[in-house]
Amino acid sequence: MHTKVKMPRVGENVNSAFVVDIKVHPGQDIHIGETLISVETDKATVDIESPVAGKVIEILVKLDDEIEPGTPYISIETP
Repeated sequence: MHTKVKMPRVGENVNSAFVVDIKVHPGQDIHIGETLISVETDKATVDIESPVAGKVIEILVKLDDEIEPGTPYISIETP
């Protein structure tokens, strides 16, 4: 099954964040809790962890993209 992982809310008053690092690549096996991307808000840099285990199918964002909570940012094939 393919799961499109959506950007979580990273702070109470944070409406968007910028992608500053992509830690995984297509074809990579990942585990729950593994860092997928890092984003920067106006106050901090935050690592976004995987809520599922599986294989990365597609990265849906690029470096410097501005993304909002609820935006899909990665596609993962889950068992």
